[in-house]
Amino acid sequence: MKKNQQQGELIRTARVTGIWYLILAVTGMVGFLLLHSRIYASGDILKTLSNLTEHETLARVRLALELLIVLSQALAAIWFYKLFKDIRHVAAWALAAWGMMNAAAIMISAMAMAGALEVANGTQALNEKIILIQIFHQFINNAWGVGSIFFGLWLIPMGHIVVSTQCMPVWLGRVLILGGTGYIASTFISYMNVNGSWVNLLIIPATVGEFWMIAYLLIFGIRQPKS
Repeated sequence: MKKNQQQGELIRTARVTGIWYLILAVTGMVGFLLLHSRIYASGDILKTLSNLTEHETLARVRLALELLIVLSQALAAIWFYKLFKDIRHVAAWALAAWGMMNAAAIMISAMAMAGALEVANGTQALNEKIILIQIFHQFINNAWGVGSIFFGLWLIPMGHIVVSTQCMPVWLGRVLILGGTGYIASTFISYMNVNGSWVNLLIIPATVGEFWMIAYLLIFGIRQPKS
């Protein structure tokens, strides 16, 4: 009876974890993949400045989504720790710590976005605005770039827990480990100024693993772990 109650509690925890992870995925896709380029024009600071002033509402929606990414990433990390702490304590701690580090990196991006909005709609001279927004833009790009290391790192212990305990499908864990490794590799390759469409292929397993994990948490929760 007690074992069934504990398993039921684990499943409820898994589903709350899945909700936070789903919010993280949705806000990330809408904010970074859909809206970001409509405000922050790559290599065109004047266009970015124009977007921040002419489309201020959209820019503030982009900032709000960035804040939601930070919030959902932090809460997903906490709930993953709660879910896995009695199954694999060290791996659960690593998962939570690296998830929090990724949230901190994106928080820097959110701060830079807020600064860029303030400058764009401020009273500074045009040349000063251009310089400051260029700096803020670099902070945004590199916060996401460096944050990718921690995003990759948090997928690896997640996958390790799944593989070692079989509390979820083993291949889900393997895909997560492959995806986390691919994220880390793509970050280093990009910062070494190596370009090519093949670099983007490295993060595909992470995307597959994440949505698989979200679906499993929401639909099935978690299996009884094997010792």
